Amino acid sequence: MNMVELITKKKLGQELSQEEINYFVMGAAEKTVPDYQLAAMLMAIRLNGMTAKETTCLTLAMRDSGDVADLSAIEGVKVDKHSTGGVGDTTTLVLAPLVAACGVPVAKMSGRGLGHTGGTLDKLESISGLTVEISEEDFIRQVKETGVSVIGQTGALAPADKTLYALRDVTATVDSLPLIASSIMSKKLASGSDAIVLDVKTGSGAIMQTLEGSIELAQAMVDIGVLAGKPVTAIVTGMEQPLGTHVGNALEVKDAIDVLSGRTKGALLEVSLLLGSHMLVLAGRCETPEEGVKLLKEALDSGAGLEKLRSMIKAQGGDSRVCDDVSLLPQPAVKRTVKAGVSGYVAAMDTMALGLAAQAMGAGRIQKTDVLDYSVGYVLPVRIGDLLMPETDLAVLYARSEAEADKAEQAIRNALVISDEKPELPKLCYAIVTKDGVQRF
Repeated sequence: MNMVELITKKKLGQELSQEEINYFVMGAAEKTVPDYQLAAMLMAIRLNGMTAKETTCLTLAMRDSGDVADLSAIEGVKVDKHSTGGVGDTTTLVLAPLVAACGVPVAKMSGRGLGHTGGTLDKLESISGLTVEISEEDFIRQVKETGVSVIGQTGALAPADKTLYALRDVTATVDSLPLIASSIMSKKLASGSDAIVLDVKTGSGAIMQTLEGSIELAQAMVDIGVLAGKPVTAIVTGMEQPLGTHVGNALEVKDAIDVLSGRTKGALLEVSLLLGSHMLVLAGRCETPEEGVKLLKEALDSGAGLEKLRSMIKAQGGDSRVCDDVSLLPQPAVKRTVKAGVSGYVAAMDTMALGLAAQAMGAGRIQKTDVLDYSVGYVLPVRIGDLLMPETDLAVLYARSEAEADKAEQAIRNALVISDEKPELPKLCYAIVTKDGVQRF
């Protein structure tokens, strides 16, 4: 078996066997296949696609290219949640404590932000003292003791994916559905969960910006779960505007605490309840999502969810006083309130541009080695469909300097479309995909 034969086979649109895919993946993981041949294979896959069976074989091969976490020491059904990435998407910090407060253990491995999307680990690290780099042994012990932990993925998790993704980024093969699906699912399957809930974003701030593309991606990942013997539910949610009103690491922690404290409602809470309810169903805690929402709301109203977040922060070395005093989070040098200055309805938003505006302020990375400023970002209280007047607060900027605040203000204004006519409001949920099919809303 050699790579030239495999590249030729896929170039001609033929199906690769499990053994052939294993050879390709292990070559990537062990660096025994040169990058130019890996790149050629990636382009052949991008142009000719893969069958569901091939995509599943690719996913499992990438999962098995490194360590697979063993969470069997934790009692109960462990349900993981993954988002394909968005702006102001702080659902993990809301739903993980709420789900744990409902008696379902949450042992979650999360990622860092890159580009226009934020990362859960970066948000957590804005809390003084908190560490996300703990051993698997301590991770399991914490979940057994407190019911919840969110940590970074180990360096040995799906190493083939790390190699292939780096090549996809520079060979124009990122937008390949089987490569996206296998990249996400290989890491989720390696994280050791018993079931998975996927939040597949659609809209201007999503990796798949069309609804049909997002549903197709959701179906591909659910199919992988079926063939891998893992229950998976995928929910397609809107990213036509930031999910929460706060964008930036410490600001998003504040947003989550405000939600868990009952101070704020809105889209962030609604999507968190939606995703969390399906986690409870997959864990066997309730029969229907409606029952799950009721349980989650009870945990919210009683303060049990906030208490779980407090316990998690303390267990991971963080200053849990932030749950009572959000001013203990990092504070910026410059804080500026921006007025709308115009009249009209917010008709649309370029959500990716809004994410890039926060990145440029120092809240995100352009390169993986960039050092973040946890204090910066902005609050965007306006939503699509809102009527603005000149004196309406458009945004509150948290910046390192007046010059960076100026740039952020202009970027935010440029990202909003103001109209004389009220637009149709975007949906929070467009579809739910399971092994039984697609339910559209």
